[in-house]
Amino acid sequence: MTASLLPLLLAVPLLAAGLLVVARHRVVQRVLLLAVPAASLAFAVVLLQLHRDEPVLAHQVGAFAPGVAIPFVSDTLSALMIAVTSLATLGAIWFLSVTGEDRYRFVPPLVLMLHGGVNGAFLTGDLFNLFVMVEVMLLPSYALIAVTGTWRRLGIGRTFVVVNLLTSAILLTGVGLVYAVAGSVNLAVLSDAASEQPELALATAVVLLALSVKGAVVPVHGWLPQTYPATSAGVMALFSALHTKVALYAVYRVYSTLFDGPAPWAPVLVLLVVATLAVGAWSTFGEHVMRRALAWQMVAGVGHILVGVALFTVASLGAGLFYMVHHIVTMSALLLLAGAIEQVYGTGRYERLSGLMQRDRAVAVLMALGLFSLIGIPASSGFVGKVAVVSSAAGAASWQGWLLLTMVLLASVASLLAMQRLWVGVFWGPPLAAYRPDSPETGRARLTTVPEDVRIPVRLWAPGATLVGVQLLMFLGAGPLMAITARAAQGLVDTAPYVEAVLP
Repeated sequence: MTASLLPLLLAVPLLAAGLLVVARHRVVQRVLLLAVPAASLAFAVVLLQLHRDEPVLAHQVGAFAPGVAIPFVSDTLSALMIAVTSLATLGAIWFLSVTGEDRYRFVPPLVLMLHGGVNGAFLTGDLFNLFVMVEVMLLPSYALIAVTGTWRRLGIGRTFVVVNLLTSAILLTGVGLVYAVAGSVNLAVLSDAASEQPELALATAVVLLALSVKGAVVPVHGWLPQTYPATSAGVMALFSALHTKVALYAVYRVYSTLFDGPAPWAPVLVLLVVATLAVGAWSTFGEHVMRRALAWQMVAGVGHILVGVALFTVASLGAGLFYMVHHIVTMSALLLLAGAIEQVYGTGRYERLSGLMQRDRAVAVLMALGLFSLIGIPASSGFVGKVAVVSSAAGAASWQGWLLLTMVLLASVASLLAMQRLWVGVFWGPPLAAYRPDSPETGRARLTTVPEDVRIPVRLWAPGATLVGVQLLMFLGAGPLMAITARAAQGLVDTAPYVEAVLP
């Protein structure tokens, strides 16, 4: 494989999206909708194998001079992120196909456009094109909220649009400030430069501020638990796996490339991570709806992931990246299983659901496995991720490390209690007596007695079950996966191969 093939990861999804706007045959749309992310997954796996021997692949689009051309760069981290996000995208698409949401007009091209923007964000080698790829992601996302939403969802969707438009303006301003100070936005050119220029460090902080808003770091997090649950379950799983994770990936990439060690304002970052852990875990107690509770756990997950950057050691970066991979898979699984419950019983509210452990035992077991992973109970990928995060914090041997270690443990206990409340409300208790079926005859306006034969069909819980199986495989294969994330972390700390590949 040559580096010149890297732009295909952006071009193919965008071309397929354009084709699906014209070719509206249902079979063609469904085949392309599944084939494109599957091809991205296969491509990323091949890249991961290549990067065992060749740390970085770089291609200058149009064969322009390095530093002037648009660089597409792949290393272990970008390949890993493309692989796991493509997998999560496939799971969300599978669920959208089962629920029939992929038949809504323009949903298939919108999903592929979003997927292409995500791939481009992971591969771009300069800040301005990072901004462009983020916008390529956001444009179809605005439409997905509208196409798959209700009037109430459209109203809440305005918050998503306004927050992201404002944040994009801040991001573009930060990129402009970086260019004004350094004369370039190429990451290879900017390598370690912010550590030597206070003005560039300040400009970089503006970029990271915008990425923190998009990543839902406390105190700029409130938009996420308000807007994500207002989408459908399939779209929420898609957004959970892609939007915040692209922002967190960019924080890792920008911070580690521009700073040769902790930034001057690193203690502030530590306090923000502590607040994110605390607020995300504690706020889950205030929710009575499954997907809203999981949205707050997404905020807590952001805190776990950013522990890696806050400590900025090879061990912490590797642990944070492992946790990000785990969180993408596990959260997608839980959201899809919650969506399957909502699809059949018409609600995700604790007080309207009870006794599903007796009625839908398979879904209950799968949900329990997913919650175990989210909390960090053995045997699950979340257990490995939290052990790695805690170990890296203890190994830092500093007040920052001990503070973060303490908060990770406290947040885990709070998440355990909050998820236990979800379990008791939804799966425990007396058998469900009434529900709100999603059908043209009864609608969801009134409660209806639950027939004895009503069960969640396998086709609805199969996508979530598959991702639960993947996180269990991640536990069994934790050694090789940790080796990959450690290699990715080493590439973030030692940027020499990256610079050499982009600027030969």
